[in-house]
Amino acid sequence: MMAMAALIFTAGEAGAVLKEKDLENTLLILRTELSTYHRQLSGQTAMQKGRAERMRKQIMDVLQSSNQNALMLYSQKQDYLFDLTYACHEATEQYHEFTRMQVPFNAYLASTTGEIARYDSLITSLRQMPQMMLSERAKVDRNVCLTLATSIRNTLEENYESTEEFIEMYRMAEKHLREINDYANQRYGDIQTSIFRNGDDDYFTIIGKLGSHLAETRETVGSKYRSNERSQWDSRIILGLFIMILFYGIIAAALNLLVFRFMMPRRLKTREFLEKRPCIIMATTTVTFALIVGIIRATVQQNFLIMASDLLVEYAWLLGVILISLLLRLDARQIKSALRIYCPLILVGFMVIVFRIILIPNELVNLIFPPVLLLSSLWQWWAVRHHNKHIPHSDMFYTYGSLVVFIASVVSSWSGYTLLSVQVLIWWIMQLTCILTIACLSRWIGLYGEKRNIKSKPATQTWAYYFLRQALLPVMGVASVMISIYWAAKVFNMNDLCWNVFSHDYVDMENMKLSLVRMAVVVGLWFVFNYINKTSKAMLRIHYEMKDPSTAESKMVMGKNVLQVVVWGIWCLITLSVLGLSLEWLMVVTGGLSTGIGFASKDIIENIYYGVSLMTGRIKVGDLIECDGVRGKVASISYTSTLIEALDGSVIAFQNSQLFTKNYKNLTRNHGYALSGIVFGVAYGSDFREVANMIEKAVADLHHPHIDPRKPPKTMFIEFGDNSINFKLITWVDVLWQAAVESDLKHCIYDTLNAHGIEIPFPKRDVYIKEQPK
Repeated sequence: MMAMAALIFTAGEAGAVLKEKDLENTLLILRTELSTYHRQLSGQTAMQKGRAERMRKQIMDVLQSSNQNALMLYSQKQDYLFDLTYACHEATEQYHEFTRMQVPFNAYLASTTGEIARYDSLITSLRQMPQMMLSERAKVDRNVCLTLATSIRNTLEENYESTEEFIEMYRMAEKHLREINDYANQRYGDIQTSIFRNGDDDYFTIIGKLGSHLAETRETVGSKYRSNERSQWDSRIILGLFIMILFYGIIAAALNLLVFRFMMPRRLKTREFLEKRPCIIMATTTVTFALIVGIIRATVQQNFLIMASDLLVEYAWLLGVILISLLLRLDARQIKSALRIYCPLILVGFMVIVFRIILIPNELVNLIFPPVLLLSSLWQWWAVRHHNKHIPHSDMFYTYGSLVVFIASVVSSWSGYTLLSVQVLIWWIMQLTCILTIACLSRWIGLYGEKRNIKSKPATQTWAYYFLRQALLPVMGVASVMISIYWAAKVFNMNDLCWNVFSHDYVDMENMKLSLVRMAVVVGLWFVFNYINKTSKAMLRIHYEMKDPSTAESKMVMGKNVLQVVVWGIWCLITLSVLGLSLEWLMVVTGGLSTGIGFASKDIIENIYYGVSLMTGRIKVGDLIECDGVRGKVASISYTSTLIEALDGSVIAFQNSQLFTKNYKNLTRNHGYALSGIVFGVAYGSDFREVANMIEKAVADLHHPHIDPRKPPKTMFIEFGDNSINFKLITWVDVLWQAAVESDLKHCIYDTLNAHGIEIPFPKRDVYIKEQPK
């Protein structure tokens, strides 16, 4: 198919001109372009023949392979489920590959047809050009252009006609592959029905007819694995594969034992390493075995070995991930217990892979798998009971999950749904592998955070760490569910069918589409935008605190709300796009309700406007303000209201509009000091100058910590009272301590006047009693 793609580049656009200063110059430029392209096209004749031959060979290979797949697919028995799934997979995979490579060939055909039509038009235009209006030089250029265009057009047509044979072969291959693909999809439906809907006889029935079932199974196995030297699926090749597995497994184990025993430096042989050495050797042996099998897979051309090697490599990597996760998260004693707990699941998983490799008949699966599952479930229950207390709580949860899966598989297999039980077990192995991988990464990241003391560092230095913990790991958790199901389906070669299930729109309306993939994308994006929201707020707080710590809290309220609107608004828009939700209905509803909402929310909008004004710096959290006779500290500012912690301990909410209409007082704007005036009086006859100086000196000598030292106290003579000469002591005091300071000042005034023998009068009234005449 690559030759088809290469043909496109041989039909590059040429002979193009733009509007020049006149027709004569345009013909000259066109002559140059056509001459260049004609030379290139003439030089590509030999290359064109070589590409055409390669294209012919590729189409013949496609036809041969499609006929081979057709014979394999149409000859499969319904009872040989593993064989059938393999045949269906090969057929659909070839069709998808052909469809992907179909685009370059179609593009080549369309491009060549367009080029021929373009040169037809160019030739017609040159022929119809009146020569009387051309100069001699222009006539020569016109004739040369006509000759070159005709020659190029004929060459392109010859090339196109030479591909007609290939076109017919291509159409035939496309039709054949489509028919095979349609049939394979029908059989996939039968496989799905066989696994999930129509079970076989339950195991109790099989036991009751054990003799006949054994005879049928013996006959099926004999015909299935009959020796055939010409076949790549001969039973001796299958036996040789398992001998190879055993041989290379021993080689991998021996290599790792030699490396750890003789080549590993002593300084690395710590006590912890020695305690974990058996599990370490198991993990490295598994990885080494996967590498060996992968190398063999890359060098062989035998179909059975290719299929078997792919499955063995996948299983080895899964087992390696489980072992490495246990090594990194658990200590030596916990690893031993964990291995005993996970061992039943690992062995059953290997058995399923073996079933898949040898394409075992259904009768044999139905006969041997249910009792194996029952024994494995009992083994799993025994391991959980005796070793669960030695492992972490998270692994306890996973082991109980494995036990539940085993029980469900036993019930399913003994009820006649053996293949369903196989599918469930494979899914859980894949899911558990994903879970342990995520748990291992989470543990690594957590240890890194503890070592670096991440919690005490600012968000500008820890954003990557929290991205891994708060975004990447949750997204991996969401994706792991679908990945594990897809991976499990791949064991049965039903990954295409699985993807169709995931991508199918179960809700498919004009303004909404809903599938499992869309829902997973929406949930994954929620974790990402939640991280963006938290990190942005943390960075915004750092920015405000560095710029102006006094107004940081109030500005943070506004910034936080704006950020949330922007971040979650973008998430909502993306979600609407992913779910295929149309915005037209939202615009219609919004337009219809906008007037009513505007009138109904007039007060709310007014409060929001005043709230924004307050948060821009008029007041800030912590300010002491007075409004409507209530004095207190600003606790929080939102878009609609402001909370005040009154001095008496009560919490009062003022609408933002009230703070403006009632002319609130900010008592901390003047550097935190407020003017306090204390009125007192002395008896007539006192020297008022001496009294004023005496009080001012006494207050100054207090050196009170909550009185502004930059503004000395001042005593003012304010009036002649009925019974005393009245003064007012003016001081600037800390607003947060105003009541306490005024009390201290009154004590000071009283003590000072008493100490100097100055009388503090009190109101006196003379009462005259007039006797009434009798």
